[in-house]
Amino acid sequence: MIHLASRVPDPAVRRLTATLYGYAFLSDLVLLYPLYVVFFADTGLSVGQISSLFVIWSAAGILFEVPSGAWADVVSRRLLLCIAPLVTAAGFALWVLLPSYPAFAIGFLLWGAGGALVSGALEALVWTELDRLGAVGRYARVLGRARTAGVLGVVVSGVLAGPVLAVGGYPAVGAASVLACLLATIVAARFPEHRPPADAPVDAPVQAGVPVPASGHDLTAAVRPVAAAMPGDREPDGSPADDEGDLGWWDTLRAGVTQVRTRPPVRSAVLLVAVVAADWGALDEYSPLLALDTGVRAEVVPLLLLLLWAGVTVGGLLAGVGERLGRRGYAALLGLVGVGLAGGALTGRPAGFVLLALGFGAAQLATVLADARLQARITGNSRATVTSLAGMATDLLIIGTYAGYGLLATVVGNAVAFAVTAGPYLVLGLVLLTRRRPTVVPASSPAAAAHGPR
Repeated sequence: MIHLASRVPDPAVRRLTATLYGYAFLSDLVLLYPLYVVFFADTGLSVGQISSLFVIWSAAGILFEVPSGAWADVVSRRLLLCIAPLVTAAGFALWVLLPSYPAFAIGFLLWGAGGALVSGALEALVWTELDRLGAVGRYARVLGRARTAGVLGVVVSGVLAGPVLAVGGYPAVGAASVLACLLATIVAARFPEHRPPADAPVDAPVQAGVPVPASGHDLTAAVRPVAAAMPGDREPDGSPADDEGDLGWWDTLRAGVTQVRTRPPVRSAVLLVAVVAADWGALDEYSPLLALDTGVRAEVVPLLLLLLWAGVTVGGLLAGVGERLGRRGYAALLGLVGVGLAGGALTGRPAGFVLLALGFGAAQLATVLADARLQARITGNSRATVTSLAGMATDLLIIGTYAGYGLLATVVGNAVAFAVTAGPYLVLGLVLLTRRRPTVVPASSPAAAAHGPR
């Protein structure tokens, strides 16, 4: 049941958000982040071997993503958030203790497993707790700030990595990374967790002027303002959304897959998350090469990358404002992503990184809003499973983007490959603009009473 926001116990919300922000910051305060490619090269690995490690990393995420999401719907999500940094820390420790290709490969497997344990579990826990506190409307804002806290962790890592490397070498950098993971585990233990009873009824509030799509397959339904879709959606026949009951791991996994397969609004939201998050997530890995192509010295590259992360930070902080965007506004946001990324890359100058920062910031905002839309559409007890399915779809698209970018860059260079890879944002924005506007059903009409918010 959705409670009135005025009854929110602010100390409880503050505890949840402070824990979330601290966890996000420490999870990305990994001094190996800006150095691991250099570390691999210094160990003697070829470019081909390093690329194969990236594939292993992505494949590990795909392999563990959905099973761990189903696990998060069965056991304590807080427990998984505590375990995840320990798994990742084991991989980092292995890297610096036994630097070799097999150790790096196992480390990436552990890192992928740790990330999969967090993906799905974190979003589901935060949504459920905010819902319990009557503050679910803050989800996009809170998630945007959490992403910003993670970005700040990456920035601090970039600042500290060089001095720590100069003082203690890679062992000191690895030790600092392991320490950050251990601190993240300690912070995760403070997460509140109140799982609703398996047989709890689900209410579906009806709001005035909620747009109801003419077709459940309309992708534009995935980008209406977050406030238009609250938890507790009803199925088209007016019955409450299915409650899976007290299911085991396998049945929970099947229930999550079934929800994505049989409920078009959920499926469209999953696809939107994957498409929006994958492209810029992959392009981020190639931004250092793009910086070098502008003619700057290697020492200047980190400064240009900091500009990009500043844009990502601003994008996350604007999530509260972005919640007001309708279909056209969201389409324009995607267009801004495409123009910023493509235009910045094609300038071939360091000044183009200002446009790139704008594009990355808009992409972060678009990703947060897409995730909020997905959480608003998920029903029943398979929230983490469905979220992990979106994560798996994102990883699959990222691998495809890596492959396509590599082929393009070999033929036409980094700048053109970067611009072409950003093209899907423009295409998706145009699709959203040209699709038929959803029909608005007044709250007093029989259809609105039967369907509730979609």
